[in-house]
Formats: sequence, C-alpha cells, structure tokens
Amino acid sequence: MTQYVWLIPFLPLLSWAIIGIFNRKLSTTVTTWLACGSVLASFFIALDIFFEKVRNPISETVHVFDWIRVGDFVATFDCKIDPLTSIFLLIITGVGFLIHEYSSGYMHDDEGYRRFFAYLNLFVFFMLVLVLADNFLTMFIGWEGVGLCSYLLISFWYKNIDYAAAAKKAFVMNRIGDLGLILGIILVYSVTGTIRYDEVFTPETLSKFTTTTATAATMLFFIGAMGKSAQIPLFTWLPDAMAGPTPVSALIHAATMVTAGIYLVARSSSLFALAPFTNDFILWIGLTTSLVSAIIAIYQNDIKKVLAYSTVSQLGLMFAALGVGAYSAAVFHVATHAFFKALLFLGAGSVIHGLGGEQDIRNMGGIKKLMPTTYITFLIGTIAIAGIPPFAGFFSKDQILAGLLEHKGIGIYAIGVLISLMTCFYMFRLFFLVFSGNFRGTHDQEHHAHESPASMTVPLIILAVFSVIAGFIGVPASLGEIFHIPNFLDKFLASSVEMKEGASSPNELVFMGGLVLALAAVIFFARGMFTNSKNVPGTDESLSGFPKVAYNKFYFDEIYNVIITKPLNAISAFTNKFIEHHVIDGFVDDIKILTTRFSSSLRLVQQGKVDGYFFGMIAFIILIFLLKIL
Repeated sequence: MTQYVWLIPFLPLLSWAIIGIFNRKLSTTVTTWLACGSVLASFFIALDIFFEKVRNPISETVHVFDWIRVGDFVATFDCKIDPLTSIFLLIITGVGFLIHEYSSGYMHDDEGYRRFFAYLNLFVFFMLVLVLADNFLTMFIGWEGVGLCSYLLISFWYKNIDYAAAAKKAFVMNRIGDLGLILGIILVYSVTGTIRYDEVFTPETLSKFTTTTATAATMLFFIGAMGKSAQIPLFTWLPDAMAGPTPVSALIHAATMVTAGIYLVARSSSLFALAPFTNDFILWIGLTTSLVSAIIAIYQNDIKKVLAYSTVSQLGLMFAALGVGAYSAAVFHVATHAFFKALLFLGAGSVIHGLGGEQDIRNMGGIKKLMPTTYITFLIGTIAIAGIPPFAGFFSKDQILAGLLEHKGIGIYAIGVLISLMTCFYMFRLFFLVFSGNFRGTHDQEHHAHESPASMTVPLIILAVFSVIAGFIGVPASLGEIFHIPNFLDKFLASSVEMKEGASSPNELVFMGGLVLALAAVIFFARGMFTNSKNVPGTDESLSGFPKVAYNKFYFDEIYNVIITKPLNAISAFTNKFIEHHVIDGFVDDIKILTTRFSSSLRLVQQGKVDGYFFGMIAFIILIFLLKIL
C-alpha cells in the first residue's frame, strides 16, 4: 500500500479544488460528503500504512515527481514513510476527519460553509505534505502552507476587525519563526550539500558538523519551532487565534499545526543530539512557557482562552521532553494531547453552541443535566489532561516527567510536577464553573441551552474513547513489568528518533503514586472552591495585584507594543515623512522638473520655419568643416 501514499495528501487537495471551483453550485450535503469523505479515505490509507510499519518499521521513500533540478541541486516531491511519519498521518487524518464531521453540524447555518470546508481540506493537504516530505525544502512548503491556511481560518469571519487583526498577528509572528527555519535549512545545505533527511542524518554527513555549526543550525530550527508551536517569546498569537470558529481551534491550534515544531525537532533528533547548548535552551524555554501559560490559564474566564493557554502549556512540556532527549515521550504526548485537547475544544464548542454563543464561564454553570453527552465527554477530556490514571494523559505525562527526572534530576522534575498540578487545577476550575452549581446566565440562555446534534456529539464520544485508551501504547516500564504490558511506542519509534538512555529511577512508582494523590487533592480543592457560587470570578475591574497581572497575560502584548511595535511605527513614520516624501518623491519630482525644462528647451528646435532649418543645416556644415581642418 505504500506505493499509494501520495493519495493521502492528494485526496484532500482534490476535494479542495472541487469545492473551490464549484463553490456556488454545490449543495451543503455534497460539500460535506466531499470534504469529510476525502479525509476519511486518506485515514484508511494511513491506517494501512501504519499497520505495515508495525510489521516492518524500516524507512521507505516513495518517489512522486522531481521538483527542482539545478546543477547538482535536486529537490524532489517524495514521500518518506517511517514509524514517526505513520503516527502523525494517523493523527492528522483521524482527528481531522472527526473535526470535519463535527464542523458539518457546528457550521451548518454559516453562509461561508463551503469556503470553510475548502480551507479545512487545504490545511489538511499542507499538513500532510509537511510530515510526508523526505527533505527540508518540501517540508518547508507544507510548513508555509499551514501558516497560510491558519491565517485564512482564523480570519474566516473577516468582517470582524478584531478577528482579522488576530489572523494578521498569527501570520506575522509565524513569519518570524519561518525566517529562522529557512536560514537553518540553508546552513544545513551549506555544510552537507544536501537537504534530504536520509542523506543529512547519516553518521558520515553528521560528522561534517562542528559543535558550533550544529548549535547554529538547531537554534535556527528551534526558532522556527517557537513560532509555529507558540513558545516564549513567540506565543501570544495562539490565544488570539481563538477568534476563528471552534473546529479551527481544535484542528489547527490543538491537534495538528502547533505540533509541527515538535515534529521538526523529533525528525532532526540526530542533529539536535550534537548540540547540547540548544537542548538546554529548548528545555528552559519549554518549562518557562509551560509554567507562565499555566499561571495565565488559572485566571482566564473565556472558555476557549483557558484551553488556548492550556495548549501552549502542554506544548511547553513537550519541548521540555525534547530538551532532555526524551523524543519518544514528546511524540507520545503529541498523540494523546491530540485526542483529549481536540475533545475539550469540541466540547467547548458544543457548550458555546448550546448556549447561543456564550463563551464567558462566569455566565455558565449547572448545565450538565441540559447537555449530558457534552458533560460526560468533557469530564473525560479534563481527567485525561489532568493526568489521572488510567486515562491517556497520565501515561504520556509520566513519560515526560520520568525523562526530566532521569536526565536532569529532582529540581527540574519538581517544576514539571508543579506544572501538572496547575494543569489539573485550572482544568477542573473550568469544568466545575461550566457544569456544576447553579446556572448564572440569562433566562433566555437557560431556556435555549440544549444538547448538540449527533454530528457534533458522535465525534466527542469517539475522541473520549481514545482519550481513555490511547495511553496504553506507551505504558511506563515500571508499570509494564507489573501488568506485563510492553511499551509499544518506544520500540516502534526506535528507528525514527534518537533514544537517549537514562538511569531509570528505582522510586518511579513512589513518585507516580505521590503525584496521583496530589492531583486528587487538587481536584477536591477545586471542587470545593468552584462549585460554590461565592467563588465565581468577579468582574475584570475587581482584580488587583498578581491576579490582575496574570489575567492580563503578564502584559506581554503591551510590552511587545512598547519595545517593538511603537519603535517600528516611529521608524516607519520617519521614513515615510523624510525618506519617502523628501528623498524618493523629491528625486522623482526633480527628474520631472529636469525633463520638463529639457523638453521645453529642446522643442525650440522644432518651430516649423524653413529658414530656421536652413540656418541650422549651414551652421552644422561649417562646424563639421572646422572640426575636420582643425
């Protein structure tokens, strides 16, 4: 089946083209079948390839077509198929299909229904190109494509000025990171003379890198990852990206696009292994981002903003794992996070849909009886992201924490534990404020509240199931020995990413059990605090001190506005006034004046008088004669 791997990205691309070309002629039903069917077909092909890689995990390359041939430089559009790629293919197409199906209910009455699905399919195509590419340049095409689709989907309701501004912010901040990535690709090519993964990541080619060049290349790659995966300082775009429709938040900003940075580092793990400084930098950026975002999430009152900062925080944990060389743990958390975070975003969308567009959790409460399916599935997602066993998040988070403990010691491990406890707190704060207690919205909202249609609830149920069982593909060794369950994922990824050996802690079960007890205590604390109507967050103006600072996101946007935006605007104003108007426009005006004056003088020779022409002819004959004799 691997020879047909090109169909996986081609089918969504074909669907995009048909919907885009015949937009006005297609019914919503046909559009839904085209958009959802193409992604589902891609999923079945990806599933077959995944099982083939389980049987035989060797890397394969399928040639599609030659793209660029200039001298010795060759860039092909080939597909690299290995265990790492097969996992990402399943996430993109599997979760992507469920979100497509959910969107058919959520966006049913939107006037831009066809345009929305066209954008979604184009995004899926570019994301598949990104993970299937066998070289850095083709990967960069997918990388830029998902950035473009992100802009289109965030600004989907472009008539709203704020939504358009959020899309522009996301686009600009991603371009900053993308510059770092393309410079990194150029540096890798200048050192190795190739951009193909199979040629760059061989021992012979890697030996061409010095510590300095490896550090420079990996730092540039990580700058690209910081932009795409929303790490400090390039993280403020992602919460603002919640301006797009909720399915967009689930697909792009939870399950797929923002994990592209994780994929890049994992794919290049053998190069990153040569740059210890970069790894330490990734670790501290990841931990800092995760901790800061978790603090901000505790004080947010918009249901989607809480989940957005949760996404940033979880991405930070993944990068922390990459920083200590726990590549398999990071990819594991990408997979489990895709299920429970997509579930939480879609659950939030179901709540918003059921309450007629309300997003402020202070105006919710007590809706579990009105929306039972959403309530149960959202609870499962909350338990999973909190890391409670045996749900998926428990296993992947434990792998990350174990990696931090093994390779960096108890201090870094303690920071990871603190982040996990904070995640548990703000997620159950969100859950109890939304579903427990008394309803705090308007009477019309309470009357309007209803469960979402089957097109929305069925994807929630499927994602909830995987949020429960997905963790069993990576059972920690300490538990695996007790229950005789092997760690499938580590073995499966061994041929695709670096496996950094570390001394397993003999007290791992003790640490694990202590963390679970601490999480249980946090849940009971949050339950007692936020089911009481007296502890519902007040108005924004009532905040002061640290809560106010955290609610305002530590004023990152305001700081960036002062140190970056305003100086750039001042420089732009100066260059516009003096360079543009006085220098450039002045130069053009001077040319105009000189041309006019020269033309006015030159036209005097064309007066239409024969005696004047005769005089001129005689004068030039005399001049030529004098020049000859002199």
